[in-house]
Amino acid sequence: MPAKSPSPRSSAAVEDYLERILELMNSKGYARVVDIAAALKISQASVTNMVQRLDADGLLKYEKYRGLILTTAGKTLARKIAQRHKLLTDFLTLLGLDEKVIYRDVEGMEHHISAPTLRAIEALTEQLRRRPALRARLELATA
Repeated sequence: MPAKSPSPRSSAAVEDYLERILELMNSKGYARVVDIAAALKISQASVTNMVQRLDADGLLKYEKYRGLILTTAGKTLARKIAQRHKLLTDFLTLLGLDEKVIYRDVEGMEHHISAPTLRAIEALTEQLRRRPALRARLELATA
């Protein structure tokens, strides 16, 4: 029987978990269920369920009461998610938008944006970095 593909909503949840786990591991050196729950503002039981699912999917290794580590596949996916988040944040920042707006918009966009659109944003972001005069005009337009 083929593996069931996750729904778009559950994919977004998986991405959020992996992104937070990577952030915690980079900042603290480890990620525990309690830390993930606090970062995502959800219950420890919900985190435990998702962590077990991610373990079954081969994205991390989880041992009850001991903690978890990302597998190579989990690290690769988490880094891709973090890079996408950073690119979108950088792009919206270069447009001169408010931090709160950027945060909300990136959270809404990051799970639904296509690869071609992301590549276009990456190219545009590079152009904006190289052209401060254009960036200044855009910042005035968004003020």
